[in-house]
Amino acid sequence: MALKNFDQIVEQAKSVQKPKTVVIAGADAENILLGAFMAQEAGFVFPVLVGEEEKVVPMLEQLGMKDRPYRLVPTQPGENVAQTAVDVVNRGEGDMLMRGNTQTREFLLPLLVPENGLRTDKLLAHIDLVCMPEYPKVIAIGDVTVTIEPNLQQKKTIIADMVDMLKTVGYERPNIALLSMVEKVAFHMKDTIEAQELVREHCRHPIADCQLVGPIAYDLILSKEAARLKGYDCPLCGEFDGIVVPSLLAGNLIVKCWQMHAHAQTCGVVIGAKIPVALTSRSDDKEVAFHSLAFCTALSQKG
Repeated sequence: MALKNFDQIVEQAKSVQKPKTVVIAGADAENILLGAFMAQEAGFVFPVLVGEEEKVVPMLEQLGMKDRPYRLVPTQPGENVAQTAVDVVNRGEGDMLMRGNTQTREFLLPLLVPENGLRTDKLLAHIDLVCMPEYPKVIAIGDVTVTIEPNLQQKKTIIADMVDMLKTVGYERPNIALLSMVEKVAFHMKDTIEAQELVREHCRHPIADCQLVGPIAYDLILSKEAARLKGYDCPLCGEFDGIVVPSLLAGNLIVKCWQMHAHAQTCGVVIGAKIPVALTSRSDDKEVAFHSLAFCTALSQKG
């Protein structure tokens, strides 16, 4: 069953027996603190704030949240807050990680270090769920932050993980699109060739429990009318549940355009680590942080 909005994910998170402890790396981030305490009020997280006390505490006071339940793990100026947050998790004191006021690269690097114990043999990928007023369902898109130009094998992993995530939140057999600039294979466009190869392989040996279409252009993914006008015969146009993009640039730009110009609500997680990881933009509002934590909590209940 496709989702119309994030309400079902929030309800799924609220059903957790015990609140999940989220460790926030660089907690001096207003939107992240507001979203985290919203999630605490909803009953599904407990926040551990990692950062400089001189920055975090005044911000909590400014937001009127100093007396809320939380744990502060103070760091010194120049200390790697992401590594400190990972250390907290490795001591068994956290169930999920979340990026706060820190650069994406600095936040993700500790996850890639084998000695930190959070890396698996899976690909790290950032997948967003997006709710837009003009699209009939919540749609997934990835990778939007981690893998710059995924190769054929990495795209298979992203497809499989996206399908797995969608099924966790209620989708039965997702429709996945392999985005390209055009819907016909062009020898000089590598992504179209790879999309065709992936679809052919999927027909022989399914990559995941999904319907896979590609290469396919953006307008055809989102619009039945565009498909009609172009004479593109695919009943899934306008009904796709997920988009696998050919590059990080494409994915990141699409999500930001949706947010700024299509009034989209989003939430996202990094998958492939041993624990769910909430990753939002520092310019995102508190609702994005709240829904991302709900998404992480829902995924943590799997199995």
